[in-house]
Amino acid sequence: MTEQTGAAKQPKGLGLFERYLTLWVALSIIAGIGLGKVAPEIAKSLDAMAIYVGGAPVVSIPIAACLFLMMYPIMVKIDFANVLRAGKSIKPVGLTLFVNWAIKPFTMYAIAVFFLGTVFYGLIGPDAVDMIKMPFGLDLPVGTTSGVGTIVEVEGVRMLQVPLWRSYLAGCILLGIAPCTAMVLVWGYLARGNDAHTLVMVAINSLTMLLLYGPLGGFLLGVGKLPVPWQALLLSIAIYVALPLVAGFFSRRWIITTKGEAWFREKFLHVLTPITIVALLATLILLFSFKGETILNDPLTILWIAIPLFLQTMLIFGLGYSLAKLLRLPYRDAAPSAMIGASNHFEVAIATATMLFGLSSGAALATVVGVLIEVPVMLMLVRICLRTKDWFPNGTAEPALSRSVEPASSDATIR
Repeated sequence: MTEQTGAAKQPKGLGLFERYLTLWVALSIIAGIGLGKVAPEIAKSLDAMAIYVGGAPVVSIPIAACLFLMMYPIMVKIDFANVLRAGKSIKPVGLTLFVNWAIKPFTMYAIAVFFLGTVFYGLIGPDAVDMIKMPFGLDLPVGTTSGVGTIVEVEGVRMLQVPLWRSYLAGCILLGIAPCTAMVLVWGYLARGNDAHTLVMVAINSLTMLLLYGPLGGFLLGVGKLPVPWQALLLSIAIYVALPLVAGFFSRRWIITTKGEAWFREKFLHVLTPITIVALLATLILLFSFKGETILNDPLTILWIAIPLFLQTMLIFGLGYSLAKLLRLPYRDAAPSAMIGASNHFEVAIATATMLFGLSSGAALATVVGVLIEVPVMLMLVRICLRTKDWFPNGTAEPALSRSVEPASSDATIR
């Protein structure tokens, strides 16, 4: 299929990686915990390879490289020249932007605070604390406070000691302000949604994140009493959104000009697929090599984080789907509009949590739980869409899941 609007070749369904994403993440958890037990010095040595400012590690070089390799393939697929086509679909695009940026971040904060700070507060541990790295731009002496945190020195490095549940809250916040930008192409296809609308929203979401991710993140983290300096947020957006976006934009143009669009789709993107998979799994293994003790001591930790994330996903989907019906959108626009908001851009969330709070932080762990539940929950929502398509005008599409799913194209294997 030729390129239509916002990205390269349209996905054909779930490939091996997406179909078993939950399994791969679970295996990465096991491998990471095992690494942390057998050779904890490996992960620590890699994380210590960092750029330091004022005695604090600002950017972990190995993790930054892995996360760039996760983000670049997303950006290189997008053809931003066709974003203007969104003007022909004001209502579905407006609905998606409204839910993504005016509703979703705040409901995620409220739900996470209620469950992590109230319902599961005693289970997580009232006295449980997390040591997060001092964000870039925050240069405080040992013993001073920042929000609910206190500056302490750990092995010669200044760290911020915060309540553990608030560290998990930070990860949930970073997920809640990271709308999906490419995996939703698969969900939209399976639900027989409007491919053109979905593709355009991929491009718009990527551009919108440059403007809103930092301010919203800074505001909600501050409300959650985990203030992050604007320098840290700008640095995170620059490294993990702007840099791969610019690299993807110019390399895409150069490759298509010199090699042609067919070579770009069939050869170049195919080569990127295993690289992105390895980068994601390597990052998860390193992360869990630090958090192994926490999980082994309290294996229900992942459940406490997963419950608010699951409820948030269902709420946002239900809200988007209901508003689409109220606006009398056709089914082909209603389904992807609802799922774009429900799904999360977990790569950006993981990258930002790692940048701001460190690889060993509870915030980073919370973002990975989002990866763990992503596929099963979104496939459930796809089936809900297919079973309710007659609620909307033009809801006569053949269910994609009623037949065998074709392998995913090489350019749609990761968000």
